[in-house]
Amino acid sequence: METKLLQLSYTLDNIDAAVKQFWEVVHTFGVIAFSGEMGAGKTTFIHKLCDHLGVQDAVSSPTFALINEYRFNGADSMERVIFHMDWYRLRDSEEAFNAGMEDCVDQTASGKAFCFIEWPEKARELLRPPYLWITIATKNITERDMSVSLIS
Repeated sequence: METKLLQLSYTLDNIDAAVKQFWEVVHTFGVIAFSGEMGAGKTTFIHKLCDHLGVQDAVSSPTFALINEYRFNGADSMERVIFHMDWYRLRDSEEAFNAGMEDCVDQTASGKAFCFIEWPEKARELLRPPYLWITIATKNITERDMSVSLIS
């Protein structure tokens, strides 16, 4: 079942406000899947989200590494981990499983980890409800529309 939670429009000039509004809605969900065409701004949004969370690690696209790991302190001062994954280069769910992607997704059940996944459609079978499906669409060269849905 899919439930729409949030609809946002933003530009690079106001992306920080969009990130703040986004996090207020999604912070209780461990798996956040970012879908959108090449160049839609998935990595840019995740980078800004990590900035908002106070991540001190260098945030970059995990296209070649497949998984980047970042750490930050939550509102309760406990350390949290973010697994930033890019599934673009994966052929299928089996390859994702063999690369350890499922282990990262499973760690979100503890409440101490988050998975931010780019190109989740490549191995959607690894995502077990509830999770969030984020669609970023390009309106024009500077504007993006974001739709946040709960998959339960």
